[in-house]
Amino acid sequence: MFRVLAGRLCALAMISAAAASPALTSPARIATASYAAIGDTTSVPYGWVDFCRRYAGECDHGQLPPLDVNLSAKAFEQIDHVNKWVNATIAPITDWDHWHVVDQWDYPTDGKGDCEDYALFKRRLLIALGFPRQALLMTVVKDENNEGHAILTVKTNHGEFVLDNLTDAIKPWDATPYRFVKRQSQSDENVWVEIGPPTSAPAIVSR
Repeated sequence: MFRVLAGRLCALAMISAAAASPALTSPARIATASYAAIGDTTSVPYGWVDFCRRYAGECDHGQLPPLDVNLSAKAFEQIDHVNKWVNATIAPITDWDHWHVVDQWDYPTDGKGDCEDYALFKRRLLIALGFPRQALLMTVVKDENNEGHAILTVKTNHGEFVLDNLTDAIKPWDATPYRFVKRQSQSDENVWVEIGPPTSAPAIVSR
């Protein structure tokens, strides 16, 4: 099912981008954002380590030169389409109800998942569409209730934006209600860095 979903999404994204109205996606209409302050290296989430152990080859790209997305009208349309399509297609479910474990990062191969599964799926689809993996950064935050949450940060030449399973809107990272904790390094997906002042990491990410 996962391959079917991925193939269908990639085809739809390319068709949508080609047919997009210039009036709706002109570069002048693309928002700008700031860049998050990155701190020291920090602990890698257990969920990512376990995901990499189970998906051989997914996390073995080594050191890569940092790259940002060139946020053209076409790129914005593709990112927006992936974000909305995954949010509409994947059914939300907690890790406990899904896998009977507290925290598991996975691809939503059965059409169900929680926050990090949405983010992983969006990341994979955008990489398949040609976006640089160095600009698609798994990110851990704390929400308004101080609970752990995972999102995908897209680092662009217009600033940093967030893809979130809780909203279809692509928002600047600092226009969200979240307290940012840590994310992947652009240079190495298996190295994680603090965002802003050091913040204690949530025990699990669950939404």
